[in-house]
Amino acid sequence: MPKTRYTYPAISLHWLIAILILIAFSMGLIMSERSFSPLKLQLISWHKWMGVTVFGLALLRLLWRLTHAAPPTDIARWEKTLAYVVHVLLYFLLFAVPLTGWLMSSAKGFQTVYFGVLAIPNIIAKNPALGETLAQAHALLNWIMAGIVVLHFLGALKHHFLDRNDVLTRMLPILKPLKKKSS
Repeated sequence: MPKTRYTYPAISLHWLIAILILIAFSMGLIMSERSFSPLKLQLISWHKWMGVTVFGLALLRLLWRLTHAAPPTDIARWEKTLAYVVHVLLYFLLFAVPLTGWLMSSAKGFQTVYFGVLAIPNIIAKNPALGETLAQAHALLNWIMAGIVVLHFLGALKHHFLDRNDVLTRMLPILKPLKKKSS
């Protein structure tokens, strides 16, 4: 009998990354509206820590995914193709967003110190003009990720409530599969 759910490490990494992204994105919106203050500096530090954590967890998630196949599901070929494209874009953005943040911080001359303990080296020299360009790229990639996450979320809801298949229950073990509608 084929397994119908993702593994617990995959599920745990998925939801932990999702929660961290939601918090980091919200924090980014809040801190970008604040004037310079000690609170803003603290929010920036927390935001950076979450970015570093998301990057590390995304790396673990990708390694896990490359060594553990997704459970099978019975969806149309076009939906499998769309799901594949969305997942590739999400994985790309899980790395591109933190990397542009790190590059931006480096270019602006602000080193990231993970949890105030581990100094992460700047990867490019200080260059304020490049820092501003990278800030725009970081913001744009965040908004693209937000849009793709919404698409991903709506797709999961569509599969669960309209199609009544197992797509959502494979990643959310607390849900039971819905009974298919009779034709």
